[in-house]
Amino acid sequence: MLPRVILLATGGTIASQPTEQGLMPLTTADGILDFMPSLRQLAHINARDVFMLDSSNIQPEEWQQLAQAVREAAAEADGIIITHGTDTMAYTASALSFMLLGIQIPIVFTGSQLPLTHPHSDAPGNLREAMAVALSGRAGVYIAFQHKVIYGTRAVKMRTLGFDAFDSINLPPVGFFDADGLHLQPEDGSCKPLAVAEPLAIDSRVFLLKMMPGTDPEIFDHILRAGYRGLVLEAFGLGGLHYIRRNLIDKLQAISQAGVITLVTTQCLYEKADFTIYEVGKGFQGGGIYGAHDMTTEAAVTKLMWALGDLENRRHLLTRCLTHEMGTVT
Repeated sequence: MLPRVILLATGGTIASQPTEQGLMPLTTADGILDFMPSLRQLAHINARDVFMLDSSNIQPEEWQQLAQAVREAAAEADGIIITHGTDTMAYTASALSFMLLGIQIPIVFTGSQLPLTHPHSDAPGNLREAMAVALSGRAGVYIAFQHKVIYGTRAVKMRTLGFDAFDSINLPPVGFFDADGLHLQPEDGSCKPLAVAEPLAIDSRVFLLKMMPGTDPEIFDHILRAGYRGLVLEAFGLGGLHYIRRNLIDKLQAISQAGVITLVTTQCLYEKADFTIYEVGKGFQGGGIYGAHDMTTEAAVTKLMWALGDLENRRHLLTRCLTHEMGTVT
């Protein structure tokens, strides 16, 4: 008996067709399978359209809709493939990693840099590799793209045109493809997902702020007045802010006292934030301000949204590894 796989389509370049207004996602889930009939030889596939959007228009409301569709599909599938636009795929994959904590089957995102119907498209290869991961039995949320398998919380889109669009940041890819097929690294057991009540709940009121020399401290007042409950702060290097002439640290502490939860990460793509090392980062220490360690910005944003969805029960999880989003904190 063939395994059961459900394909959930959300639009994106993989589903796009040329129109007078430019490329638009128009190919349905069934249309994707019609173009790739060989996939049906590997599994019994059920195709479903969740929505049909360019991924730039996929926002937290769509994450919740998609997470619910995955939860419902998981009851009748051995694996799930999600086709998605590449521009925000890392955000969606990271968000669903938290919203679907403890999922017992593979959830595999893929897409393409060229539409499925383009003669040079990378879509067919990505779909075949996503199918292999979906059939692997390896539970969790992944991105399968251009011969790499990446945890949903470790992927960052690095290229706008190159087929090798995604890299795994601060953790090697969990798997790769070569002439012998799929190779998955063994589970290391260092990051065990928890059973969390109502994990789908999120709060999208999170602001992402990248520091630059001369940033005006008043920006923090604007964030507070706008009603944001969370802030992901991309600080300098290991985690520094300027306080001479423009005192960012005092303002950050003030909004923290007003109830805004802050995750401090680094503008550096690789390695961790650690604001205990330099004097310019010491001011971060205090209630409501947490280090994001080596999380990607995408993971920090989505984890904070998820934590704010039930802050009373999830606040203590902000600095704990839940789904491979961060290394061991020492």
